[in-house]
Amino acid sequence: MTKFLLSLHVLAAILAVGPVTVAASMFPPAARRAAPAGGDGPVAAAVTTVEVLHRICRVYSRIGVAVPVLGLATALAMGVLGDGWLITSIALTAAAAAVLIAFVLPRQDELVEQLAQHRSVDRRESMRLAMFTGVFNLLWATVTVLMIVRPGSTTGA
Repeated sequence: MTKFLLSLHVLAAILAVGPVTVAASMFPPAARRAAPAGGDGPVAAAVTTVEVLHRICRVYSRIGVAVPVLGLATALAMGVLGDGWLITSIALTAAAAAVLIAFVLPRQDELVEQLAQHRSVDRRESMRLAMFTGVFNLLWATVTVLMIVRPGSTTGA
């Protein structure tokens, strides 16, 4: 049962968190390209790209809830709920979710709205969004490393 839960946990992470990290990273430069400063307004195809990237982030972040749920079930089955590396991973996962919910998605909403109103995108706002996205990605990368190189690992590494 543990291997099955672990497999589901890893698959959920790859299929749900992976697309969010990639789409969120692509969003700020795509938003800047969609409405170049001093241009005649947003470029329709580029706006569509920005909207698709935002939708990927919203939808897959909801699906991503399965990752910590399956992770907790796996940890329970493995008997490691009290281990420091797991508690740290849980805290970092919560921080990543908070950054996504409080900073990344709302700022994406704002930029999509600006483009929908045919307004140019403030470069500073898109750079700030890129920074928050980088923090989100760094938190997930740290959690991934903790999951692979955890203290007391049975992998022999």
